[in-house]
Amino acid sequence: MEFAPWHIVVVGVVAFLLFGAKRLPELGKGLGEGLKGFKEGIKGISDPPPAAPAVQQNAAPVQPVSTPIEPK
Repeated sequence: MEFAPWHIVVVGVVAFLLFGAKRLPELGKGLGEGLKGFKEGIKGISDPPPAAPAVQQNAAPVQPVSTPIEPK
């Protein structure tokens, strides 16, 4: 089935009748924001994560202190 330009007109008229003139801009804005967020999310997934900065340790590692156990 091919879509002709009049198909878009019919869908537009039906949407106008269902939602009214006031709700259509709100629906369009919500749809646009949703698509923008989706594109940003896909872009974030496809990009490799940034390399973590190397952490330098200047102090010697701490060893646990053992306490002797006294018999009772």
